[in-house]
Amino acid sequence: MHTITENNRKELSPADYAERYCDAAMPSDIGFHLRESSAADFPLPRRKAQSHKYSYGRALLIAGSAGYAGAPALAANACERSGAGLTHLMVPESIYSIAASRCDGAVVTPLCAAPEGGIAENAVSQILRTLKNVQACAVGPGLGTGTGARAVLEAVLRESACPLVLDADALNLCAREPELLSLCRAPLILTPHEGEFRRLGGRPEEGRLNAALRFVREHGGAILILKGHGTLICREGEACVNPTGGPAMAKGGSGDVLCGILCALLAQGFEPWFAARCAVWLHGRAGDLAAEETGEYCLAPSDLIRCLPGAFRELPG
Repeated sequence: MHTITENNRKELSPADYAERYCDAAMPSDIGFHLRESSAADFPLPRRKAQSHKYSYGRALLIAGSAGYAGAPALAANACERSGAGLTHLMVPESIYSIAASRCDGAVVTPLCAAPEGGIAENAVSQILRTLKNVQACAVGPGLGTGTGARAVLEAVLRESACPLVLDADALNLCAREPELLSLCRAPLILTPHEGEFRRLGGRPEEGRLNAALRFVREHGGAILILKGHGTLICREGEACVNPTGGPAMAKGGSGDVLCGILCALLAQGFEPWFAARCAVWLHGRAGDLAAEETGEYCLAPSDLIRCLPGAFRELPG
C-alpha cells in the first residue's frame, strides 16, 4: 500500500469554512482538524518502466440492474481511466450486453439475474470467487435493492479483505438495515449524497460538517464522503473539504464516476484516506475542466471521464 507524506496541509478555520461553504452550524463538542484540499496534497509516484497490468491492481465493481445499465458502465470506464491495472465489472445478465457494449476495456461478467432484472441471490458464490483476487471493490451503482442485491452486499461485507466502497443502492440497503455496516472488517468508504446520508441516519439540517463528524464518530473506522457543494471527506477526528467541482456536475451519473475513480486508486494500493480525498479532488477538477468546454448546462458524466487526464496532470509527481 502506498504511503504518501503530505507537507502542504492547508488548515481551515471553522469561521472561514462556514463563510466559504455556507454551513454555519459548527461542531461544539467534537474535537477535529479541518483543512481544505489542494492539488499539492496528492503527489502520485511515477510508474516503473518494468511493470504490467497486474502491477496496478485489480478493481471489482458490482453494479447494475434492469433499466440501470449506464451507471455500471460509467463507474467501470472511470475506474479504467484512473489507473487500475484491470477493471472487473459484474452485472446481472439482464443488462450484460448493454453494459459490456458501453465499456472500453473492463472485463465484464454476467451474473444470474432475478426475475425483476437485478442480481440473483445465487450469484453470491461467483462474486466471492472474484473478490478473493482483487485489491479493491465497489458495490452499488444502479444495483437495486432486491433480495439478491441485499444477499450480495451482506456477503461482500462479511468476506472482503480489501478496501470497500459503498455507493448508491448499497447505501440504501444499509439504511434499511444499519447493522450491515458492522459486518465489515475491511477498510470501508461510504459515498452518500445528502438524501442517502439522511436515510443512513445523518442529520445535515444540523450542519453538514457537524452531521458528518458525528456520523463517523458513531461508525468507528469508516470514511465518509458526503457529496455536495464543498464535498466533505471525514474520518474520526479529521475532516477535509474539497474546493473543486461545481453545479455543472449536478447530473445523474456523476457519482458513478467518482465511485470508479475511488475504486481505481484503492486498487493501486493508495491508503484509503489519501485515496478518498484524492478521488474527490480529481472528480471535481475534471468537472471544472469539462464545464469550461460545455458550460454549466451541458456537461454529461462522460465528460468527467474524458477530462480526467487533465485533472491527473495537475497533481505533482
